[in-house]
Amino acid sequence: MSVNRVTTRTAPEETDGVRTPLRGRDAELAFIEERLDALGRGEGGIVRVEGPAGIGRSRILAEAAAAARRRGTRVFEGAADPDEQFVPLGPLLEGVLSGEEPLSGARRLRDLAATPGQRFWLLQELGDRLREAARNGPLLVVLDDLQWCDDLTLLTFHTLAAGLSSHPILWLVAVRAGSVPSGVRTTLDRIRQAGARELVLGTLEDRAVARITEDVLGAPPDPDVLRLAHRAEGVPQLLVELLGSLREEAVTIENGTAGLSAGPPAPRELPSVVRRLDQLSDEARELVQTAAAVGGTVTVALLAELLGRSSAALITAVRESLDADLLAESGDRLAFRHDLIREAVEAGLPLPLRQALSRQAAGLPPGRAPADAAEADRLRTEAAELAATAPGRAAELSLRALELTTADAPERPRVVAETIPLLWQTGRAARARELGATALAAGGLGPEDEALIRLALARLAVQFDFSEAVRQARAGAALPGISPTARGRLLAMLAVGLSMSGEHAAAEQVAARAWDTAAAAGDRTAEATLTTVRSAVSFHRMDLAEAFRQAERSAALADALGVSTSLWVPEALWYALLANTTGRTAEALAVAEEGIRITGEQGRTAATRMWLMTRTRILLETGRLADARADAEAASPATDDPGPGNLADVTLRYVMLRVALHTGDRRTAEAYAAEARRMRSDDAPVVRHFGTWMLALMADHEGRPDRAMAELDAVMTSPAADRPAYAGLIDPADAPVLVRMALRAGRHERAAQAVAMAEKRAVLNPDLPFLAATAAHARGLLDNDLAPLVRAVRLYEDCPRVLARASALEDAGRKLAATRKPEAVPYFETALALYARAGAGRDVARVRRRLRAAGVRRRPSTTGLSDAWPELTAAELRVVRLVARGLTNQQAAEHLSLSPHTVSSHLRRAFTKLDVTSRAELTRLVRHRDDGE
Repeated sequence: MSVNRVTTRTAPEETDGVRTPLRGRDAELAFIEERLDALGRGEGGIVRVEGPAGIGRSRILAEAAAAARRRGTRVFEGAADPDEQFVPLGPLLEGVLSGEEPLSGARRLRDLAATPGQRFWLLQELGDRLREAARNGPLLVVLDDLQWCDDLTLLTFHTLAAGLSSHPILWLVAVRAGSVPSGVRTTLDRIRQAGARELVLGTLEDRAVARITEDVLGAPPDPDVLRLAHRAEGVPQLLVELLGSLREEAVTIENGTAGLSAGPPAPRELPSVVRRLDQLSDEARELVQTAAAVGGTVTVALLAELLGRSSAALITAVRESLDADLLAESGDRLAFRHDLIREAVEAGLPLPLRQALSRQAAGLPPGRAPADAAEADRLRTEAAELAATAPGRAAELSLRALELTTADAPERPRVVAETIPLLWQTGRAARARELGATALAAGGLGPEDEALIRLALARLAVQFDFSEAVRQARAGAALPGISPTARGRLLAMLAVGLSMSGEHAAAEQVAARAWDTAAAAGDRTAEATLTTVRSAVSFHRMDLAEAFRQAERSAALADALGVSTSLWVPEALWYALLANTTGRTAEALAVAEEGIRITGEQGRTAATRMWLMTRTRILLETGRLADARADAEAASPATDDPGPGNLADVTLRYVMLRVALHTGDRRTAEAYAAEARRMRSDDAPVVRHFGTWMLALMADHEGRPDRAMAELDAVMTSPAADRPAYAGLIDPADAPVLVRMALRAGRHERAAQAVAMAEKRAVLNPDLPFLAATAAHARGLLDNDLAPLVRAVRLYEDCPRVLARASALEDAGRKLAATRKPEAVPYFETALALYARAGAGRDVARVRRRLRAAGVRRRPSTTGLSDAWPELTAAELRVVRLVARGLTNQQAAEHLSLSPHTVSSHLRRAFTKLDVTSRAELTRLVRHRDDGE
């Protein structure tokens, strides 16, 4: 691909290539100047410029770039093109590699861009180059027409903007208002949550219209010309093009005033409309031209009749014309976005064709061609049969049934409700949500139909937005006159959503109400879900034996019903998380891996990602840091995910911060601390708690324990009903961490509170030695007492919590080192070996310092590391050696019992660390290091 292309655009306020002054945008330009002032002071950020087609977004961006250059700011300008969306990263690369002062290392970036399989390294290199450039002065990165950007450009933009947020880089992006692809909408939501400022461009005021008219025509307009100019309705591009088309033939200047030479002119083609038509497919262009000939608003059925096709066959063409901003929805009809656009399209048609189409349209009834209801029913039946074993195929069949079902058909809402979960399960969540939202917005739904659609949307939202799941379930359950089964399942889903949100008291109340409703309906599926909620309630009360009993009963109920793990994801995840949190980590890992295997075999993309996210938490606690990070990267949210990704917040984002702190990766830690700041203001209490704990850990890591405790104060004093089960902590093993943090900050009362909670938890659950270990560890730190610390070490021995055990060993050694240094050494050495095996580089360095202070000069054993491969973790090395033997990623994944995504993540990191770019080069390196070849 070429990355040297520079898109040449005609700005909306240009005529014949001559730019007219910018009118009516004083406030917008002042805002831009303020942001450039802030950039000069080292403050970066994101500014989103939004407005409909022709409103002047590109002109604002051009003015901003010019103003930045006048200040001496380095500027990179890129723009997407609807004809070149197939070029991954093209718009962004165009900006940074073209122009007067491209980024350094342009040749390497071009090589990476042109080489298949190098996108990961291209992203890393691009971030490094921008970071390097920003050290030499502020940067302005301009990206126009975000709505046409490919998915990789969207992901790279959001990732770089977040990762470089602390640098003096201002990202100025423009996007068309209205309907945009789901991936673009998700990106816009994410940058808004990250604090992006918005600049919305509206239509021009009358004074600005008059000034532009004078600029274009060369003289003040008379009333007739001004009335004509007002037909553009304040849209600069349409105004300039309309006036430009009339200037030579229809306007005369007499006595210093511009007037019409022969009355109102006939409609004529406009350049921007011609360009948009040319960019359409043949089918969409014919549809738009036919609609223009008919005039006014038009039904899809009428267009289908005129074009000799079925209404279903026009779906793609209609969507394309809407996306091009030529047509818009007007109730159940289509209308042109602007009357000047319709006239311009019509002007491009031969007169005989226009007349024939108009006459034909006048003789046709406005009804819709009948859909094949029998075929739609057959497709729905087949989709239902395939849903459990082949969801991808089932989703396509369900979509086809939806196409064949008319908008006014009574069964259409049911088809929508059936299609939503199939799309979500196969990785098309944004489309699923859009389908449901469109059906709800259209109105006219009966209570039962609306309830089923809201139930489907609540299920979908669980992965992305806990609060949205609650809103949808609550709204559905409140509908009058719905069936007991629908109400019971909605209430059960509401209880699940409240529980996942961290609203424990409310979840318990709703579950009690839902239980009666489900029992009355004889709905065992709702009963299985509600049993999971009961388990979560017991967990919150620290009755873990009862929590396990209910969780096992819930799983048994689901099995008896034949409910697949992949169809019952939030409930099934709970058992794995419960087992992990209570120290039954091996069991939790087995459950998660079975979930990943089953859902992978079935092709349930969404469920696989949710299981991967869950496994990241388990791998973290077992000390498999590299594997945890690899799973987190493999399960990272996609660009078109709807919502903030709450499940990702409480799994992979939390894990990535913890891994970064253990390994000493400050850059990654800072990036996820920024995510934590967003999480702290989320609607869901549990997400806020996670965000708060993450920020406390970061502050403590930076040597600011006072700040850490200030972060935690609000959580630890929140109402008991909704406080996390561990007094604001994420995991029982965090109790010693909190005690250590509180003591450093001089907050003895908070440390004592954490110890009391840990000991209460251990007393209530005497059969779980892991809880006794965390309580003894916390008590030893609070009292500065060796005995409980040694007891904690002993209790941890039979628990696979590697990092918790290493921490207890280190603390016991630290206590011994104060008076009996020789006795401390074995504790430190064992802790060091555990940390080294986990890949916890920062912890390794700290314990080595303790050993040196204890008089140990020899280099201790670092089990799990290879002298020949100091760059790689043990997990990465296992993958590298298998790949060097010729195994594919899939084969390596099967050999190691990992997912292909995780293997790919390990391999990407190994390539980067070893500075190799191909499997052949990697194989040669393995032979050299391992075999001496």
